[in-house]
Amino acid sequence: MRHINPFRAATSVGVVLGLFHFAWAMLVALGWAKPIMDFVLGLHFIQLEYGMAPFAAGTAAGLVALTFSVGYLFGLVFALVWNRLVGKP
Repeated sequence: MRHINPFRAATSVGVVLGLFHFAWAMLVALGWAKPIMDFVLGLHFIQLEYGMAPFAAGTAAGLVALTFSVGYLFGLVFALVWNRLVGKP
């Protein structure tokens, strides 16, 4: 099996998670997040009374930065573990 470049894997996973949460922040900004959450929760047989906080660009940037960082760390650890288990190239 092939080795994985840890930094490319880390960046890839970080970007995917960051983009996913950027899209979520845009749904909040457009006012579409609550209907989507209601739909998803309904699929899980969950009924909650909750409200969505108003959109704030700083909070959205923090969300994207945090999820990118977590994704980066996950991708890095995954690639390092993978390479260790595969052995020498």
